[in-house]
Amino acid sequence: MTGAELGLIMIIIGIIMLMAEIFAPGAFMVVPATVLIVLGVIGMIAPDILLSWWSPIIAVILIVPMTLITVRMYQRLSPPMPPTTTVATSLIGQEGVVMTTVCPGNLKGKVKIKSDIWSATADQSIPVGAKVIVVDSEGVHVRVKQIGEASTPVECM
Repeated sequence: MTGAELGLIMIIIGIIMLMAEIFAPGAFMVVPATVLIVLGVIGMIAPDILLSWWSPIIAVILIVPMTLITVRMYQRLSPPMPPTTTVATSLIGQEGVVMTTVCPGNLKGKVKIKSDIWSATADQSIPVGAKVIVVDSEGVHVRVKQIGEASTPVECM
């Protein structure tokens, strides 16, 4: 096998790895793929280098800057996102809508806050559809207060 053939094989493998990275982002195949492509191009231009002892040295010299460049590219393409988990204390002050009647002394009431539904209790009964604000949180339960005028009292069981 000649250096030019080896260079062509490296380019093809590098392109296949880049295609795999496109379809499965985050696999971090960009660095080895880029190194293979660059080594393959060097092998096509100067075939004797790939079959000499310079080949591993060139590969190591390419890996360091390609890794740094790739990490920078990933950081620019996908900036860090804030965590999607909700801690109970972050709910205080949030507004929501009653989905199931909220009654004092039990946690059968359900309140929708943003897109999540939470078990709720209150100091007074609050009917379905009423707007509420979270005044306290206890683990996965919230204590709410009705916003605006209280409608006719709802009977709780």
